[in-house]
Amino acid sequence: MNADRRWMDYALRLGRRALGSTAENPPVGCVLVRDGRVLGVGWTQPGGRPHAETEALKMAGGQANGATAYVTLEPCAHHGRTGPCAEALVKAGIARVVTAIEDPDPRVSGRGHAILRAAGVAVDGAVGAEEATYDLAGFLTRIAKKRPYVTLKIGVSADGKIAAGPHQRTAITGPEVKARVHLLRAQSDAILVGLSTVLIDDPELTCRLPGMEARSPIRIVADTRLSIPSKAKLVQTAEQVPVWILSTRKGGVSKGITVIDCRQTPNGWVDFADALEQLALRGINRLLVEGGSHISQSLLEADLVDEVQLFQNPVVIGPQGIDAIDEMPLANLANQFRQTAKEVLGSDTLTVYERLHVHRNSH
Repeated sequence: MNADRRWMDYALRLGRRALGSTAENPPVGCVLVRDGRVLGVGWTQPGGRPHAETEALKMAGGQANGATAYVTLEPCAHHGRTGPCAEALVKAGIARVVTAIEDPDPRVSGRGHAILRAAGVAVDGAVGAEEATYDLAGFLTRIAKKRPYVTLKIGVSADGKIAAGPHQRTAITGPEVKARVHLLRAQSDAILVGLSTVLIDDPELTCRLPGMEARSPIRIVADTRLSIPSKAKLVQTAEQVPVWILSTRKGGVSKGITVIDCRQTPNGWVDFADALEQLALRGINRLLVEGGSHISQSLLEADLVDEVQLFQNPVVIGPQGIDAIDEMPLANLANQFRQTAKEVLGSDTLTVYERLHVHRNSH
């Protein structure tokens, strides 16, 4: 591995610290290096500001002059609440900038690199591009497809069931899976469930990993008729962690809850294509979907799922159990996705599937 790739890998690891916490902005990592020595590091801060480059330059101070900056995304070129990062790098005397991918945002899209080159800064790109494309998939998907990157999490028995029977709360996977799911929550901007999941499980949908409680995502419920019970834990905690409801009806609910009026499908359900577009407009880059079977089927049939994380336990529930996906065998996932990773978590197995057209190296 050459030096550029090694430093970019460091920048990528820094960027992953920001997953799920940067609002509409991308989770970027930056490392400033000169003569093999790290002078400054940074990653996008909560809410999207300050940017990674700003943080790294602040740490490096005057030592940044003559250094090389490794950034996982092309430095921004537009004036927002702060000036462009490309101009900040020039002003600091950065001699060379190495980026992983170009920013597809129309306000940037090559302009950041152009600012650097015009100022005499050497620019090299496409270092660690595959990994950066995956890490920044939420932002890239929102820019390109006007919707969040959707990860579908499914926990099933060996025979593909998510519950022992109708309206039964069933614990299937073990503590290692629970911890991994809480990490997924921390790395997501929002989490989506259906009303049936609320009624059966009464979940909190927060991140409860020690020290990461503040990283809980926005909780979203698909509730067509706006009938979530006021005693539900989500409603009771809405002032602490935001709750949004996707509904086909307008109306007021408890304090701290936002109702998003969505288009209705011919059979009366929430139109998820419209709902995801509205979530993107509200800055949601990464959406984790945790259930139930109707939502899973609807999103898969509409080709709105980018990644599936399938957690499977060796227990067999039997034919009376509830299928993970309504009217769709899990084996059908192979038609839309390719397996990219597999690992053992205690007594459970995690298999990760990604869209067939996505190609990257595992990391």
